[in-house]
Amino acid sequence: MSFTDSNYKQLQALHEELADSGLRILGFPCNQFGGQEPGTNEEIKAFAQDKYGVKFDMFSKIEVNGNNADPLYKYLKMKQGGFLGDRIKWNFSKFLVDKMGQPVDRYSPTTSPFVINKKGHNKAALSLYYQYPDYLTLYYTTY
Repeated sequence: MSFTDSNYKQLQALHEELADSGLRILGFPCNQFGGQEPGTNEEIKAFAQDKYGVKFDMFSKIEVNGNNADPLYKYLKMKQGGFLGDRIKWNFSKFLVDKMGQPVDRYSPTTSPFVINKKGHNKAALSLYYQYPDYLTLYYTTY
């Protein structure tokens, strides 16, 4: 299973399991990672829905790094710095945010969404934001 396949499938599984408990997964497409997300917002959403059955919220494409980074990602990176600097390294970087809007954790693109679920967070109080690469981070970015 590819990196993209496993992330989309696991994020959708978490959505199905925990949405009624308050978990929200929010996807933000981004084309800053190898140009892997060149499509329109509609094409990106259709791809995620048709190929992976994605039902969680997918937003418009944004930038997550650089001068034109979306204010949301500037905030997330400021609050939860990365291992080698604050910038988003690749698709499917993930941020876990509590119901008060405070980022409580940051996960690398290679961290399985299922691992996040096993960390013992109060799932009813959290919003999962994810990044696609070319999508952006539970807040996430993809692909």
